[in-house]
Amino acid sequence: MKDLLERCCGIDIHKETAVACIMVGSGKKIRREIRTFGTMTDDIENLKLWLRENKIKKVAIESTGIYWVPIFNILEDEIEVVLANAKHIKNVPGRKTDVKDSEWLCKLLKHGLIQKSFIPPEGIRHLRKLTRCRKSVVADLTAAKNRVIKDLECANIKLASVLSNPHGVTGWKIIRLLARGEDSIEKLTANLNNKIKAPKEDFKKALKSTLKKHDRELLQIRINHVESLLQIIDEIEEQIQKHLKKYVVEIDLLKTIPGMGNHTAAIVLSEIGSDMNQFPSHMHIASWAGLSPGNNESAGKKKVLK
Repeated sequence: MKDLLERCCGIDIHKETAVACIMVGSGKKIRREIRTFGTMTDDIENLKLWLRENKIKKVAIESTGIYWVPIFNILEDEIEVVLANAKHIKNVPGRKTDVKDSEWLCKLLKHGLIQKSFIPPEGIRHLRKLTRCRKSVVADLTAAKNRVIKDLECANIKLASVLSNPHGVTGWKIIRLLARGEDSIEKLTANLNNKIKAPKEDFKKALKSTLKKHDRELLQIRINHVESLLQIIDEIEEQIQKHLKKYVVEIDLLKTIPGMGNHTAAIVLSEIGSDMNQFPSHMHIASWAGLSPGNNESAGKKKVLK
């Protein structure tokens, strides 16, 4: 098989070690050298220095969890990093060692047999971190709100049965009053407005409880947790909007899609980037976005992929 690269490197990465194999030359005159490095910053700098000394300009790394990211961050300014999909570069069964994996990666790269995975530029990567962080904090917020309702249910307060959104303006006012020690049904129901469909009598039944002092103290802790998460979400959103100033044109284009708002546009941009030349066709980008179903057909029978 013809060698396409004169010099290259394959790196098998783990949490604490990175086994690197370099190949220099072609045909029967290939020089191989394998070294094992740690994954601390100084260790990766030493790896970069070793690659520089051997004039290596292209490196293949298997996309193992997040362990490839620190190496990529240090190498990207000087060396082209080819991120390989682990599913596409499986080694020969029964011959599995870290050394052989690094050799295999290097050999595939040398012959041009690794399809490079899409790695967005630094600005898009930062935006992606922010949007994914917001998503995880919103999930935490939902869980925290559900715990508030659970605590209320344990004290016989059926707020969720009479309000479609117990965490709306009305519901949250009542929850705060309960945490402060208010136990007058009349004062609690005084917060109801005309838009609420449930009869006032149902509210009085729903708010009759067995809430004790320690329950109110815990409820206040839950409220503080919810409010702190809301503040964090506001801070993340502020950072996202600040970062989106660099991508006004792209965001405006995305918002021309029916149903696409600023929030969704920011997520789409963070996941696919702004340079569509990274994708050979619309089918590739659909596949990257997880919107393209796979095929599994044998002997004329189509099987469902699970």
